[in-house]
Amino acid sequence: MGTYDKFFRSIMSGQNDKNISFNDFRKFILSLGFNERIKGDHFIYSKEGIEEILNIQPNGNKAKPYQVKQVRNIVLKYKIGGNKNA
Repeated sequence: MGTYDKFFRSIMSGQNDKNISFNDFRKFILSLGFNERIKGDHFIYSKEGIEEILNIQPNGNKAKPYQVKQVRNIVLKYKIGGNKNA
């Protein structure tokens, strides 16, 4: 299992939302095909075909748990992500 798959499983399990690296979280969102804009400490993501716009901010060097949950819900709703090695 590759690094992406491990991170994907970690995000999707919901058991480690308080301990997700912000930089890894950004890379994960970009790997899902989202476009990134940065305004100050706000990282804004959009993707064609996805209604929601993601707006995330770091909490130190960690992602905010409620924002991890938002991304997880979008992955589930739109059935994006999954095994990148397949």
